[in-house]
Amino acid sequence: MAWTRTYDGAEPQRVNKWLAQSGVCSRREAEALIESGLVRIDGERVNDVGRKIAPGQTLVLTDRAEAQLGAQVSVVIHKPVGLVSAQPEGDQVPAVRLVKADNLFGEAAVIPDARASLAPLGRLDQDSRGLLILSEDGVLAKALIGPESQVDKEYLVTVSGKVTREKILKLRHGLELDGRALKPAKVKQEDVQVLRFTLVEGRNRQIRRMCELVGLEVTDLVRLRIGPVELGDLPEGKWRPLTAGERAGLIAASTAG
Repeated sequence: MAWTRTYDGAEPQRVNKWLAQSGVCSRREAEALIESGLVRIDGERVNDVGRKIAPGQTLVLTDRAEAQLGAQVSVVIHKPVGLVSAQPEGDQVPAVRLVKADNLFGEAAVIPDARASLAPLGRLDQDSRGLLILSEDGVLAKALIGPESQVDKEYLVTVSGKVTREKILKLRHGLELDGRALKPAKVKQEDVQVLRFTLVEGRNRQIRRMCELVGLEVTDLVRLRIGPVELGDLPEGKWRPLTAGERAGLIAASTAG
């Protein structure tokens, strides 16, 4: 079914800006869709890239437009410990090798082959496990790892050492790494040795190094969520396609802050 939405803003707004704010695509992608005749307002084809949509009007993206936006492959992986998310060194095994038919969870319209340039959108070190997104989508990459991204990530972290209120307060705010202050984090104690972290940045081995600074050692780290995308019931070592709705949600979340 074609993407359809009625504009409920108070004032008219340019179509490309509204689609970008809605997380459907970037402004440039919206302009390309308009130029290709794939956007309609109240049944009328939109020809002007500067066209505005008025309150109460309904915009429709054709099926071809949705197919065009989804042409670049993006996948969600439950990465096990031992695999690296980025470029491997020596005998390291990259997580992208999991993306094959035997490891698919559910269904996929396309099984990526060796020609797909699937890059990790965010770090997840070799000793950690959980949610990892791989993609060849440049717009999505900017939304997740661009300097202005506001997409948060959630982790469940098991530590050794005594967890105190003072340590949790330091983890939330006041630490620095490599001479730069860290952005405030949400840290909640879930169990005696289990902490839940929510971050909006992703420095190298950040959570492990934060814990070291307060006298704790990470013994297990699993990423549960990236923005609106959750690990859910995806089994370890398996992958599934990123849905169009998840892509839109990630792009929208990238500027939500």
